[in-house]
Amino acid sequence: MSTANVAAKLEGKFGNLKKTEFRGETTLTVPLEAIHEVAQYCKEALGFDYLIDLSGVDNYGEEPRFEVVYELSILESNTHLRLKCAVSEDTLEVPTVSDLWPTANWHEREAFDMYGIRFSGHPNLTRILMWEGYPYYPLRKDFPLAGKESNVPEVAFTKPIPLAGGPFVTAPSCGGSDDREPRAKPVG
Repeated sequence: MSTANVAAKLEGKFGNLKKTEFRGETTLTVPLEAIHEVAQYCKEALGFDYLIDLSGVDNYGEEPRFEVVYELSILESNTHLRLKCAVSEDTLEVPTVSDLWPTANWHEREAFDMYGIRFSGHPNLTRILMWEGYPYYPLRKDFPLAGKESNVPEVAFTKPIPLAGGPFVTAPSCGGSDDREPRAKPVG
Protein backbone atom coordinates (compact mmCIF):
# COMPACT_ATOMS: atom_id res chain seq x y z
CA MET A 1 0.00 0.00 0.00
CA SER A 2 1.44 3.37 -0.99
CA THR A 3 1.44 6.44 1.20
CA ALA A 4 -0.79 8.20 -1.34
CA ASN A 5 -3.40 5.41 -0.96
CA VAL A 6 -3.16 5.64 2.82
CA ALA A 7 -3.62 9.42 2.76
CA ALA A 8 -6.60 9.10 0.40
CA LYS A 9 -8.27 6.54 2.69
CA LEU A 10 -7.71 8.72 5.75
CA GLU A 11 -8.97 11.85 3.99
CA GLY A 12 -12.02 9.92 2.76
CA LYS A 13 -12.86 8.63 6.24
CA PHE A 14 -12.02 11.69 8.35
CA GLY A 15 -12.26 14.50 5.81
CA ASN A 16 -10.80 17.36 7.85
CA LEU A 17 -7.11 16.49 7.48
CA LYS A 18 -4.50 18.81 6.01
CA LYS A 19 -2.09 16.95 3.73
CA THR A 20 1.42 18.14 2.91
CA GLU A 21 4.08 16.48 0.78
CA PHE A 22 7.78 17.20 1.15
CA ARG A 23 10.65 15.22 -0.36
CA GLY A 24 8.46 12.21 -0.96
CA GLU A 25 7.08 12.11 2.60
CA THR A 26 3.44 12.62 3.47
CA THR A 27 2.29 14.44 6.57
CA LEU A 28 -1.32 14.64 7.68
CA THR A 29 -2.28 17.29 10.22
CA VAL A 30 -5.11 15.95 12.35
CA PRO A 31 -7.39 17.94 14.69
CA LEU A 32 -6.46 17.30 18.32
CA GLU A 33 -9.86 15.84 19.17
CA ALA A 34 -9.52 13.22 16.40
CA ILE A 35 -5.88 12.13 16.85
CA HIS A 36 -6.61 8.96 18.84
CA GLU A 37 -9.36 7.87 16.45
CA VAL A 38 -7.14 8.49 13.40
CA ALA A 39 -4.21 6.66 15.02
CA GLN A 40 -6.45 3.73 15.93
CA TYR A 41 -7.74 3.55 12.34
CA CYS A 42 -4.15 3.66 11.07
CA LYS A 43 -3.22 0.71 13.26
CA GLU A 44 -6.32 -1.47 13.03
CA ALA A 45 -7.64 -0.81 9.51
CA LEU A 46 -4.53 0.26 7.61
CA GLY A 47 -1.95 -1.98 9.30
CA PHE A 48 0.49 0.57 10.75
CA ASP A 49 2.09 -1.86 13.15
CA TYR A 50 5.05 0.25 14.25
CA LEU A 51 5.20 3.63 15.97
CA ILE A 52 8.71 4.70 15.02
CA ASP A 53 8.69 7.87 17.07
CA LEU A 54 6.49 10.37 18.84
CA SER A 55 7.94 13.78 19.56
CA GLY A 56 7.03 17.28 20.59
CA VAL A 57 7.74 20.48 18.66
CA ASP A 58 7.82 23.96 20.18
CA ASN A 59 6.71 26.65 17.73
CA TYR A 60 7.55 29.43 20.18
CA GLY A 61 5.87 32.71 19.25
CA GLU A 62 3.07 31.02 17.30
CA GLU A 63 -0.32 29.77 18.39
CA PRO A 64 -0.91 26.93 18.80
CA ARG A 65 2.57 26.75 20.27
CA PHE A 66 3.14 23.00 20.34
CA GLU A 67 2.75 20.05 18.00
CA VAL A 68 2.91 16.33 18.65
CA VAL A 69 4.36 14.37 15.72
CA TYR A 70 3.73 10.64 15.20
CA GLU A 71 5.97 8.68 12.82
CA LEU A 72 4.16 5.49 11.74
CA SER A 73 5.30 2.57 9.63
CA ILE A 74 4.02 -0.64 8.11
CA LEU A 75 7.08 -2.84 8.43
CA GLU A 76 6.16 -5.41 5.77
CA SER A 77 5.63 -2.86 2.97
CA ASN A 78 7.98 -0.15 4.32
CA THR A 79 5.17 2.41 4.19
CA HIS A 80 5.77 5.56 6.22
CA LEU A 81 3.24 8.12 7.42
CA ARG A 82 3.60 11.18 9.62
CA LEU A 83 0.66 12.47 11.67
CA LYS A 84 0.73 15.82 13.44
CA CYS A 85 -1.64 17.52 15.82
CA ALA A 86 -1.43 21.05 17.16
CA VAL A 87 -1.62 21.62 20.91
CA SER A 88 -2.41 24.98 22.43
CA GLU A 89 -0.34 26.20 25.35
CA ASP A 90 -3.62 26.59 27.24
CA THR A 91 -4.60 22.96 26.71
CA LEU A 92 -1.29 21.09 26.65
CA GLU A 93 -3.10 17.77 26.71
CA VAL A 94 -3.28 15.07 24.06
CA PRO A 95 -4.93 11.62 24.24
CA THR A 96 -2.41 8.83 24.75
CA VAL A 97 -1.72 6.28 22.02
CA SER A 98 0.11 3.95 24.41
CA ASP A 99 -2.97 1.72 24.33
CA LEU A 100 -2.33 1.23 20.58
CA TRP A 101 1.47 1.04 20.50
CA PRO A 102 3.14 0.17 23.84
CA THR A 103 6.34 1.97 22.77
CA ALA A 104 4.40 5.25 22.97
CA ASN A 105 4.64 4.93 26.75
CA TRP A 106 8.28 6.10 26.82
CA HIS A 107 7.91 8.56 23.94
CA GLU A 108 4.98 10.29 25.63
CA ARG A 109 6.83 10.42 28.94
CA GLU A 110 9.77 12.10 27.19
CA ALA A 111 7.49 14.67 25.48
CA PHE A 112 5.92 15.37 28.87
CA ASP A 113 9.31 15.67 30.56
CA MET A 114 10.92 17.90 27.94
CA TYR A 115 7.96 20.02 26.74
CA GLY A 116 5.27 19.71 29.43
CA ILE A 117 2.76 18.13 27.04
CA ARG A 118 0.38 15.90 29.02
CA PHE A 119 -1.10 12.69 27.61
CA SER A 120 -4.53 11.89 29.02
CA GLY A 121 -5.07 8.21 29.74
CA HIS A 122 -1.33 7.47 29.98
CA PRO A 123 -0.67 4.65 32.49
CA ASN A 124 2.37 6.31 34.16
CA LEU A 125 2.96 9.90 33.07
CA THR A 126 6.04 10.66 35.15
CA ARG A 127 9.33 12.29 34.26
CA ILE A 128 11.78 10.06 32.46
CA LEU A 129 14.97 12.16 32.20
CA MET A 130 14.62 14.98 34.73
CA TRP A 131 13.94 14.36 38.40
CA GLU A 132 10.43 14.55 39.86
CA GLY A 133 9.68 18.05 41.03
CA TYR A 134 11.90 19.73 38.42
CA PRO A 135 9.82 22.80 37.52
CA TYR A 136 11.06 23.40 33.96
CA TYR A 137 10.86 21.80 30.50
CA PRO A 138 14.33 21.85 28.91
CA LEU A 139 13.40 21.50 25.21
CA ARG A 140 11.09 24.49 25.18
CA LYS A 141 12.61 27.29 23.13
CA ASP A 142 12.34 29.76 25.99
CA PHE A 143 14.55 27.57 28.22
CA PRO A 144 18.06 29.11 28.37
CA LEU A 145 20.94 27.12 26.88
CA ALA A 146 22.95 27.59 30.04
CA GLY A 147 20.20 25.97 32.07
CA LYS A 148 18.61 27.30 35.24
CA GLU A 149 19.74 27.22 38.83
CA SER A 150 18.74 24.16 40.81
CA ASN A 151 17.80 23.99 44.45
CA VAL A 152 18.74 20.32 44.65
CA PRO A 153 22.56 20.21 44.91
CA GLU A 154 22.61 16.51 45.76
CA VAL A 155 20.84 15.70 42.48
CA ALA A 156 22.24 18.14 39.91
CA PHE A 157 24.32 21.24 39.26
CA THR A 158 23.22 24.12 41.44
CA LYS A 159 24.30 26.93 39.08
CA PRO A 160 23.92 27.34 35.32
CA ILE A 161 26.77 25.83 33.35
CA PRO A 162 29.13 28.38 31.78
CA LEU A 163 28.91 28.22 28.01
CA ALA A 164 32.01 30.10 26.89
CA GLY A 165 34.25 27.61 25.13
CA GLY A 166 32.01 24.70 26.09
CA PRO A 167 31.60 21.64 23.88
CA PHE A 168 28.11 22.61 22.67
CA VAL A 169 28.72 26.24 21.79
CA THR A 170 29.21 27.27 18.20
CA ALA A 171 30.69 30.58 17.14
CA PRO A 172 28.23 32.91 15.37
CA SER A 173 29.19 33.06 11.71
CA CYS A 174 27.80 32.86 8.19
CA GLY A 175 30.21 30.04 7.48
CA GLY A 176 29.47 26.35 7.44
CA SER A 177 29.71 23.97 10.36
CA ASP A 178 33.48 23.62 9.85
CA ASP A 179 33.85 27.30 10.74
CA ARG A 180 31.36 27.37 13.60
CA GLU A 181 32.03 24.07 15.35
CA PRO A 182 34.64 24.51 18.13
CA ARG A 183 35.62 20.84 18.16
CA ALA A 184 36.48 21.02 14.45
CA LYS A 185 39.07 23.76 14.93
CA PRO A 186 42.72 22.84 15.30
CA VAL A 187 44.08 23.08 18.83
CA GLY A 188 46.95 25.53 19.43
